[in-house]
This record gives sequence, structure tokens and C-alpha cells, in this order.
Amino acid sequence: MPRPSTPLISRKATIEAALSIIDDDGPDALSLPRLARELKVKPPSLYYHFADKEEILTAVARAIVTKTVIPRRPASGDWSEWLTRLSLNFRSAVLRHRRAAPILLRYLPRDYLTNMYEDVAKYLAECGVPLELHVQILDGMEKLALGATIVEAMQPAPRTRAQFAHADPESHPVLSAADRANQLNARQLFEHTVRSYLLGIAHFGSIGTSRSGELPDRLDVSA
Repeated sequence: MPRPSTPLISRKATIEAALSIIDDDGPDALSLPRLARELKVKPPSLYYHFADKEEILTAVARAIVTKTVIPRRPASGDWSEWLTRLSLNFRSAVLRHRRAAPILLRYLPRDYLTNMYEDVAKYLAECGVPLELHVQILDGMEKLALGATIVEAMQPAPRTRAQFAHADPESHPVLSAADRANQLNARQLFEHTVRSYLLGIAHFGSIGTSRSGELPDRLDVSA
């Protein structure tokens, strides 16, 4: 369908309306007729900014990811701390839109992430991290942060620290006991896992961080 010659709606408003629909009712609820109704226009008006629904979903995925706050780089050159904070901020950005998280699996904005990864690689180089470890760090962080966050987003928000709520104390006594003994909430578990991964690379790659390879005694308990 040809695009209208003049826009009746803005691209930003269209993306925001699409994300609102998905936040309320999930990705399957998004259709061009419903989106047009939300914007009080006819469906053809959407084609001024977007070729089809796929392009709208791509824009929505990009909007979610680009809300990630880039933390200030520590003067100490603690690259593992900076990457941990970046991962936590990514998690927060995605979990603000739990129902939209599944679209990231298909519409992850590679152009934005590639630019971000270039900045991360530059910082790693400035901190003295060997070039041959950059891909291991970047690839591992993407799989870890993206995978863990999307899995968490697709589950109901936890009300307790229990991570294995379906474990039966009689059939799974050790797992149930371990779950009861766990003192970390979902955010803390994510943070601890990311730190462990990065400090493991630092250890086996014989590269330093200002934390000297130690995990913190306390983790931020804010959700």
C-alpha cells in the first residue's frame, strides 16, 4: 500500500501507542486496525511512517532497548562494575514492559546494539582488557543479560525470593531447602550472576578490576 502524502500522526506517537497496547494485552493484541483506533485515524495513515506491522514491532523493540540508561564510567577503570551496572539498567528497561519482552527475541535492534558494543569495546581497551577477550565478554554478556531478563519478564513478577516454587519438599528435599536458604531476590540473583561471570573472565584472563576479583559482601536490595 502506498504511503500517504502527509502524516496525520507522528512516528513517536505510533510507537508509544503500539507499546501501550502490548503492555496492556500482549503482542498478539497488536493489530493495525486496533492501533489506528487508538490513534483515532484510519489504518492507511499508519503507512506514512511504517511499511507494515513488522516494522512497527521493530520500532517498539528498539524503543524498549534504547531506554537503557548508560551508566557513567567509573574513574577507577572498573570495567566489570560498569558492565554490571549497564546490565542492571538493561534489565530494568525491559522489565518495565514485561509483556513486550518476547518481541525482543525476534526484533532485537542490532544496529543500536552494535553501536553500543563498539563503545563498550573502546572502554574495555582503555581499561587494558586484551582485545582477544572482547568478543567473549560481549557475546557472553548479551546471552546472559538478554536471556535472563526475557525469561524473567515472561514469568509473573515474584512476590517472594522463592525461585523454585514448584519444588515439592518431599520429592525435592534438597532443592526446597536450598530455595528456603536463598537470601537473594531476583534482582540480586541477576546482579550476582553477572558479577560472577565477569570476574571469572578477569580471573582466567589474568586481567584486573578494582574489586580485585572479590564479590561484594552486600548487594543492593532495591528492586
